[in-house]
Amino acid sequence: MAEMLISGPEGRIEARYTPPPHEGASVALILHPHPRAGGTMQDPITIRLYQMFERKGFGVLRFNTRGVGRSQGVYDQGIGELEDAAWILDYLENMVESPRYVWCAGYSFGAWITLQLLMRRPEIDGFLAIAPPANHYDFSFLAPCPASGLIISGEEDAISKPSDVERALTKVRIQKGEVIDRESIEGANHFFTGKHDELIDICEAYVDRRLVEDEEKLRREAEAAAAKAGSRKPPLPRALPLKPEDNDPVE
Repeated sequence: MAEMLISGPEGRIEARYTPPPHEGASVALILHPHPRAGGTMQDPITIRLYQMFERKGFGVLRFNTRGVGRSQGVYDQGIGELEDAAWILDYLENMVESPRYVWCAGYSFGAWITLQLLMRRPEIDGFLAIAPPANHYDFSFLAPCPASGLIISGEEDAISKPSDVERALTKVRIQKGEVIDRESIEGANHFFTGKHDELIDICEAYVDRRLVEDEEKLRREAEAAAAKAGSRKPPLPRALPLKPEDNDPVE
C-alpha cells in the first residue's frame, strides 16, 4: 500500500492506494464517513472495505476529502466532496488501464457520495452503500439508478433506519436489468459496534456473487455476438469483368 498526495481540484488530496496484481484488473474506490463527525479514510469500516477489495485483487484507493487530514481545502456540504470523488475516480482509472470492473463503496456520508457518483459515472459496475443517512439526505436523484448494488443498514441505527432506507428507495427508479439488494444487520447501530466482521462478510459475499454473475453475463454476451456474426450470410462474390483475351473472337 502506497501513501500518496494527489493533485486535486482544491489542492492536494491525501490517499492510500494498492495497485492490482496485473493490468486490466478491477478497481474500487472507498469513501469515508462525514468529515464533520470525525470521518476520515482511517475510519475502521472504511479500512475494512479497502482490505476486502485488496484481497480480491482489485486496484483499490481510499482518500481524505477536502479539509480532512492532509487534504487541502474546506468542507463543502457534499458538493466539493463529490467533486473530489469524481476526480479521484479519474485518477484511479488512469492508474489501471482498461479496468475490468469499476466498483465504489462508501459508509454513511460516504454512501451518499457513492450513490451520487453513480449518476455521474456510467462506467461504475457495482456499489456498496453502508448505512446511507436516509433521514438526512434526499435520494430521489437516483432516477433511475444506473447500476446494481447493495445497501446495508443496522436494525438499531437511529441515523440510517431500515424503514427510512426502504421509504427512500420507494422513490427510486431502477434501470432495466439492474437490482438494488437490501440487507439489515440485527442489533447493529450506525457504527456497527461489535458487528464489523458480520458487515464485511455480507459485503464480501455480495461482491463474490456479483463477480461470478458479471463474468457469466460477459460470457453469454460474447457467445451471442459470435453466434450472430456466424449466422450472417457471406456476401455474394462481385462479378469480375472479362479480360480481353477471354472475350469470344469476333467473326
